[in-house]
Order: sequence, then C-alpha cells, then structure tokens
Amino acid sequence: MFIEDRSKTREKLEREEFLKVRYWMSPDPPCISLGDTLGQASEKMNRYQVSSLPVIDDHKKLVGIVSMKKLFSYLLKGQDKDVTIHPVPTKNFAYVRLDDSILYAASFPYEELPVVDENDYVVGMIHTRDMMDGYKKWIHRMEQQENASEVLKVILERAYEGIAVVDQYGVVQEFNEAYSQFIGVKREDAIGRHVTEVIENTNLHQTVKTATPERGVVQRINGQDMIVHRIPLWQDGRVIGAIGMLIFEGVTEVYKIYQSLQKNQQEDNHVRPFVEQLKNDRHVTLDDIVGESREIKEIKRLTRRAARTMATTLITGESGTGKEMIAKSMHALSPFAEGPFISVNCGAIPESLFESELFGYEEGAFTGAKKGGKLGKFELAQYGTLFLDEIGELPLVMQTKLLRVLQEKEGERIGGNKKYPIRARIIAATNRNLKKCIQEGSFREDLYYRLNIIEIPLPSLKERKTDIPLLLNDYTKKICKQYQIEEKTYTPEAIGVLVQRDWPGNIRELVNVIERLVTLVEQTVIDITHVHTYLAEQPKAITKEPSLIEEAKDMGRKRERDLIIDTLRQVGGNKKKAAERLGIHRTTLYQKLKKFQIQM
Repeated sequence: MFIEDRSKTREKLEREEFLKVRYWMSPDPPCISLGDTLGQASEKMNRYQVSSLPVIDDHKKLVGIVSMKKLFSYLLKGQDKDVTIHPVPTKNFAYVRLDDSILYAASFPYEELPVVDENDYVVGMIHTRDMMDGYKKWIHRMEQQENASEVLKVILERAYEGIAVVDQYGVVQEFNEAYSQFIGVKREDAIGRHVTEVIENTNLHQTVKTATPERGVVQRINGQDMIVHRIPLWQDGRVIGAIGMLIFEGVTEVYKIYQSLQKNQQEDNHVRPFVEQLKNDRHVTLDDIVGESREIKEIKRLTRRAARTMATTLITGESGTGKEMIAKSMHALSPFAEGPFISVNCGAIPESLFESELFGYEEGAFTGAKKGGKLGKFELAQYGTLFLDEIGELPLVMQTKLLRVLQEKEGERIGGNKKYPIRARIIAATNRNLKKCIQEGSFREDLYYRLNIIEIPLPSLKERKTDIPLLLNDYTKKICKQYQIEEKTYTPEAIGVLVQRDWPGNIRELVNVIERLVTLVEQTVIDITHVHTYLAEQPKAITKEPSLIEEAKDMGRKRERDLIIDTLRQVGGNKKKAAERLGIHRTTLYQKLKKFQIQM
C-alpha cells in the first residue's frame, strides 16, 4: 500500500505544472556551433563561467553537448585548440524538454542539462541548483505536512546528488540512496543518528547553529575532495534544520552554487501610483524585468551569476534604469532570499543621522534616544540583503565607518560596547561616476574596490530602444489592471514616436508617461495626437521682478562662489587646504562645489 501511494505521488509530481522545466531553467544559454573550434569553446566557457555548452548545427538545432571535463581531456591529450568541434563526440548526450518535470531532469547523472523546445532548438539550461530551488518552493506551498513529507521522500529518491537533512539538533532526518551508496552507510542506519556520526568532516550541524548558508565548500569524504552545499531551513523566523547536498562533479565546480527559495509575500492591494508601487514592491524577480535586447539579456545573465555568490555587488547606471529592481532580483535568487530586503537611500538621510540609521543606538546614547534603543539597518538586514542606494552620496566620515564594517564584518551601536556580527548580503548602487569622485576626493578608493567586487552596469533606455514596445505593452497592461480600467493599445505611429524619444529619465520616465496616457486618454486606442499632447513641454511660469531680498541672496551666493574659486586657485586646487582656509569641513566644501557646479 505504501509503495502504491509513493508511486501515485511520483506520478502526480511529474504531471505538476509548477515543477515543469520551463519555469526553473536559465533561458538563452551560450551555445557553440559545429564549425567552431575547441579554443573558441574554451574561451566561451571561461567568459560565461559555465561548465558545458550545447552544440548546435547550421539550423540552430541541438546536436550534442561539450563539457568542460571533456574539453580539458582533449586539450591535455594534445589536440590543437584550432581543431573544430566536429571530432568531439556529441552522441549519447542527455537533454530535457520544456514540459518535462524537474524530477525527470534530476534522474540524469549530470549537474547541467540543455533544454529544447518542440523543434529541438536550445532554449535554456537547467542546473541541479535550479531543480533544488523548485523542490523547496513546491514543499513550501504544500498545505498538509504529511503531503510535504511524502513529496520530500520522492525528491530524495529521484535526485542524483547525495542529500541529507538534519533537524535543529543536527540529527539526521532524511538520507537519500545516492548519499548512502557513496559513503557506504544504509539509510536506516543513518536516520536518527547525529550527522557527525554518519558523514565524515561534516559541518551541517553548525549550519543549523549559525543559520548561514555555504555553497561550493570543499569537504573531504572517503579520501576525496568533494563539493558540498549546506542550506539552513527556516520556519516562522527560526532555523528548524538544514539540507546538505553532495555534488559529485569535483572541485572544478566550486563556482556553481545553489539558488534558494524566495519567501512568498502577501501582495499589497492598496491602490497607489504605479511608479510608487514599483518602488515599494519587494516581490521582484528577473522575470519582472522586461526586455529581449542583447544588452538586457546580458544583464540578466550577469545578475543570475552574481546572485549565486556572496560577493559585494555594485550596480551602476543612470537614474531610472532599474537599479533597485536588479537588487531585489538578486535578493530573490540569493541564498538569503528568505531573509529581509532592507533598502537605504544614502542621499536622503541627513549626515548627522547616518550612523544611528545604519548601526542603531543603545538606550540613553544621546538626548532623545528611544527607550530600549533602536536597531540599525545592518541588524534589520541580518540573514537578508542590505541595499545601499545612491552610495555615491555617502558622506566621507560614514564611508570610513562602512569600510571598516565591510572589512571586519562586525557592527556596533552608538553608545554600545558590544559588537554584533554582520550576516547580510551587501548590494550598492549609484548613478554617479565613482572613479571620477575618487579623483575629486569625494569618495574613498579603498571603499570603491571593496564594494565593486562585481559590477552590474545597467544600460540607459536609449541604448536598448528595441525593448520600448515590450515595455509599453507590459506596463500598459499592469497600469490598466491597477486602476481597473479597460485595457488600452497604441497605434504604430504612437509607438514610433515613443521609441524615438531619448528618455533622459529612462524607465521611470517611461512608466510615468504611460500612466499619464492610460489615465487621461478616454479612448481605448492611444494615437500619435495623444502622445504629442501629453508629452508636450509644460508652459513656462510667468516670471516677475525679483524682490530686494532675493537680489541680496543672489549676490551673496555669487560672492560665496567667487570666494571658493579664488581660494582653490591660491592653493593650487588642493581641496583639503582650501577647506582649512575657508574654515569649513572638507565634506561641506564638496557639497558647495556640487551646489555651485564648480569643477577644478
């Protein structure tokens, strides 16, 4: 009876829409053609940091796959790197289709598989970490604990990787056949024992205590260096166990890491301006970032890779290009996806409040301090992501303190004498040229290199104009739904005008214009006349004679500007000496240089 129930559960899961490969694969993977060389394949693997490449023919159809392991073996045997892919065996390879189940994909002894459509065109790649992500999300959705337990058993049976699950005390609760065969311990002998008694050199019990995920860690088991992932399991804000996954590919796969579950959040149903809703929506994934241009595909690919590491990331780009959406997407794909996403606008907090906002304070630390003290942003972001927006606006004094925190991975509240560990992913963003800021002395060079481990440079909208029709269609539908009005469309002429516009405000400006058109145009079809009407420049306000007070203020500002310029010339442009002569702090001098648009 038990075997029959298990079989029914497996069949149900393999038919489940949620678990289909199409929803978990990485789309548009890099491919190699039959006419390309081994050297080109090697360069492409290195550039995209992948361990295998689908091989396609002249009709773009899948004909094989070249793995890094196979490529290295050919090169080590003396094969010339200029030899074409033709001699490389491409038979007996595995692949899956869009509507296959990830359970079926997991049954293959490969960490990565190409995905093809009905015409055998390569449309994606699916990795074991993607499958594990799907399993976790499915289990999270299960309403009955008994059903979730049964699903987990089926997944453990079908997975090629060794998987072990421990509870909050480090006691083994699940142990699949793949792990059992590798270390020679039967499942029934492993379950119920402490994990240190079962798995050699394990650290899984410590993962429960620290609540910190580890990916791509080298662990010596049975005399071999193996790659393992350790992921804490959360429930109701506390760690209830951990999953350990043994990767059989070896240490060359160390950069391959695990995607964790994005915690479901309740949708905010309050009606508010759509631009504001986009900014406040924390439930953002890469699927919400609209675009098919080469530039945006490359950004998505880079974002996926960056999200799967713990490296500090710097997102650069003009205002309105979607830096916060990329940050939220990285959070959703990261091992800290179940934790909070805390956003800090470094350009909106007064300098005097920065330290207390970032690090918090103890009770009685200063006059007006809240009873019981206050948590800082670093503490609020524990086991989650801290997003430092407009990092270029951070005062120099706070830059020094932020650098120390990033180096030591410890913080301390104002008025406190006890440090707390920083266990948050740090993502920064700016629309300023930080290298230029370093030359001007307004941004620390050492902090720049500490933040810029991985850089994601976002293109402006005018650099990817082919995406504008897609953005128009997508945001128009969403805004119509938001305001509960009939869906609207655009004439080709209207779209043409919108595509040709430069959009200095980028996507934020585009969404603003769409919202204006959708709400003000009564017709269901928006034509070129409507576009010209609502994109017209606003009439200039009627000017009047300035008052005597205003004239005096203007004279004072001009005199102050001239004084700063003269002082800078006298000291040869040395801003530190200029600030000392003027009797002001160097930070204040930089603010005035920006205010008066002085460049020296």
